[in-house]
Amino acid sequence: MMPEPIVGALHGGLLTALGTAIVSGEYPAGAVLTLDGVSARHGLSRSVAREVIRVLESMGMVESRRRVGITIQPADKWNVFDPRLIRWRLDAGDRAAQLVSLSELRRGFEPAAAALAARRADPDQCRAMAAAVSDMVVHGRAGDLDAYLEADKLFHRTLLDASGNEMFRALDGVVAEVLTGRTHHGMMPETPNPAAIDLHDEVARAIRMRDEVAAEKAMRAIIDEASSAVSEEFSEPS
Repeated sequence: MMPEPIVGALHGGLLTALGTAIVSGEYPAGAVLTLDGVSARHGLSRSVAREVIRVLESMGMVESRRRVGITIQPADKWNVFDPRLIRWRLDAGDRAAQLVSLSELRRGFEPAAAALAARRADPDQCRAMAAAVSDMVVHGRAGDLDAYLEADKLFHRTLLDASGNEMFRALDGVVAEVLTGRTHHGMMPETPNPAAIDLHDEVARAIRMRDEVAAEKAMRAIIDEASSAVSEEFSEPS
């Protein structure tokens, strides 16, 4: 019997391989796979392949039926809020379309979450957001994009938590994948935009001062700045 960490790594590797193959169109909607075929192609046991197919089925990406096989489902059946799917689409799908869609989603809930946080955040959460902004300043000046990303994710995770709304809190994984995708796909400048950091500071300060209007406005500006940066990245050269 293989050690559990190895089984987990095999499971994760196959899940990513199949997920990216589906979002890239290598396995188009309507294509039918078999458990034996998946197992043989990737050199893994049927039990590992079966567990991975169950995960993809729970994400709406495949449908498994006896005597039919594993049918790839159209994109409108997918659980588009699943962070794994977001990651695969940024890695292998239409990255520009995915980022535009995610920016529009963020514009719909993060400003509202910031306004709620201005009403509900506790002192610890206010301190955590302020500390995250300070770390963004330090890591941004040093050009340490990985450390900057961690501070940025902490800021947004704390803000969503501070909103006190469980639905907003559950979208933390979505925001984290957007931020991670921009960094890992080279869409962040070597030195992060100081204006973007200043806007995070404005949000943190407005929340601390219980200014709902200012918190919402500054958060909307953060998303607009990120959206503009993405648009510039994918715009056609003149």
